[in-house]
Amino acid sequence: MFWDNHMHCNFSGDSEADPLDMINVAKAKGLRGITFTDHLDLGYPQEYGFFDLDIENYYPTHHKLALENSTDEFTILTGLEVGLQPWAKNENEEIVKAYPFDFIIGSTHLIDRLDPYFDSSWENTTPEALLTRYYECILENINTFTDFDSLGHLDYAFRYVKDSSIKNNTYEPYKDIVDAILQIIVNKDKALEINSKALSKGMKYPNPHKDIVKRYHELGGKLITIGADAHSPDGIAADFDFLPDFLNECGFTEYAVYQKRNPVFYPLR
Repeated sequence: MFWDNHMHCNFSGDSEADPLDMINVAKAKGLRGITFTDHLDLGYPQEYGFFDLDIENYYPTHHKLALENSTDEFTILTGLEVGLQPWAKNENEEIVKAYPFDFIIGSTHLIDRLDPYFDSSWENTTPEALLTRYYECILENINTFTDFDSLGHLDYAFRYVKDSSIKNNTYEPYKDIVDAILQIIVNKDKALEINSKALSKGMKYPNPHKDIVKRYHELGGKLITIGADAHSPDGIAADFDFLPDFLNECGFTEYAVYQKRNPVFYPLR
């Protein structure tokens, strides 16, 4: 009985999902619980047109939903997916501390104000150069902002590469900088998110790649969180059946669910 600890509803600019629909589908799928992690991406480029978060109403609304819809068999938690950028450090910290969130995902969506989700980001450069810079941005971000629990979808940018030979080779060509990222989160006792959405984006593994997850374990990483990154009810817990064998092969037998910013552990089987 898994938890899905990464999902978005209509508080996120890129989702129209009613949170109650997300709750009901998660219950119907037999999940043990869910964590809402809507987007907080300060300074997201206006030309992309979304990611504003109604922060004043966000936590109170989800907390009310949790009180009304949680049961002994099903728990609803409230978190945030914080889009990391060095200049946003202070404001992100203020928002994270202003509410009693259960879980904070720290994610990098922008490469110097370019979101690799959009084809235009790949113009006038090479995939290798953009992807190297993506990892550099993650390293800069986690050296600046540390008030997160799990590092979100580490090789996110690779989802949107057209060439499958590049898309599915996210560790070896970049191993020095990826190792530096992993060593920081191990040293800071942060979790590594396993994000199953990559499997629907033409990738052979979740985000991050199997080689990265194995390396995290080799470096002493012990904390894993799991999420499907659903933006609609049908995406909840998508491809979770892939995860037990995958994570066992990487050296993990349990995953963490953060409640009141502290990890609670559950077996993968």
